Amino acid sequence: MAIPFSNTHYRIPRGFGNLLEGLTREVLREQPKDIPDFAAKYFADLLKKREETGFDPTERGAKLEDRFYNNYSFREIREQQQKSNSFDTKIAQKLSQDGDQENQTSENYLLKMKASTTIQAAYRGHL
Repeated sequence: MAIPFSNTHYRIPRGFGNLLEGLTREVLREQPKDIPDFAAKYFADLLKKREETGFDPTERGAKLEDRFYNNYSFREIREQQQKSNSFDTKIAQKLSQDGDQENQTSENYLLKMKASTTIQAAYRGHL
């Protein structure tokens, strides 16, 4: 009796591994007596948090997995970062121009302080 083999590879859904890892971590941390009941409460709590905050850990885990394997999920983020970097460069140039004015102001301040110290020293007879 021969068993037919197949080249079919089953894949778990994206983000499902992260859910199981999270459950495993919490089971090891809490060490409950009734693991199925604990898992039901854990997933209900996770679902409630997802509905309240809009944060989906499975989606985040899937994106991180994509980034690790094929880097498709973060292509949009990279483009947004490049746009923001050009904006940040413009802001940095503006701030450096403002900083040059501040440096000139601080140099004037130091000259004034040195002059006032010299005048006070002469008045008090220390010179």
